[in-house]
Amino acid sequence: MGVGGCSAFYVMHILKKVRQPVLDCEVMIDAQREKEAPKLFKHIQLHFILTGEGLSPKQVQRAIDLSAEKYCSVSLMLSNKVN
Repeated sequence: MGVGGCSAFYVMHILKKVRQPVLDCEVMIDAQREKEAPKLFKHIQLHFILTGEGLSPKQVQRAIDLSAEKYCSVSLMLSNKVN
């Protein structure tokens, strides 16, 4: 949930900064964990559902990419261990 909240925050921040008319952002998270303790995450997938009239798909994708690759510290910490 931490990576979803962090990512959504930065996606919204970036889209508002580039003046995209975003009204809402929802993140669906699918994750798989190891079977044995400490049950670390093996895979995390985020699916963003953005609402707004006239959103640019290119700008939305760029915001998602920047969030994951540059701004969201949770995503960056997990990136070396999780697919």
